Amino acid sequence: MAQVEATTERVVAADAEKVFDALADYTGTRANLLPEQFSEYEVREGGDGEGTLVHWKLQATSKRVRDCLLEVSEPTDGELVEKDRNSTMVTTWRVTPAGEGKSRVVVTSTWNGATGIGGFFERTFAPKGLGRIYDLVLDKLATEVEK
Repeated sequence: MAQVEATTERVVAADAEKVFDALADYTGTRANLLPEQFSEYEVREGGDGEGTLVHWKLQATSKRVRDCLLEVSEPTDGELVEKDRNSTMVTTWRVTPAGEGKSRVVVTSTWNGATGIGGFFERTFAPKGLGRIYDLVLDKLATEVEK
């Protein structure tokens, strides 16, 4: 199995602390940032960053739906890590200052991909598809924090 990686980033016009707090607010803001590809959103434990357990379904394509149960940790300042208990997927959100009143948000998802020809197509197309989905999340995040 080859590891598959999808990375998307955006600079938003808000301080890093405000941006991070919005991303870590699973009981409030985070649910509002998710586009239509996400469904069945439910916070099962915690709700603010470290120690949160959150569930959702992610419909990456018309035929591919992931049932995600994510454990959230904060290994370093400005970093949220969501580890899926149902798969090998790990999504890391990094928020860093990017000049006065601006922040850079980088989201990276990695997982063990399929083998063979299916794996080839997954490594080729899945990062682009997931990148488009996370672009939508980052659009909504920018709208939320730039108010």
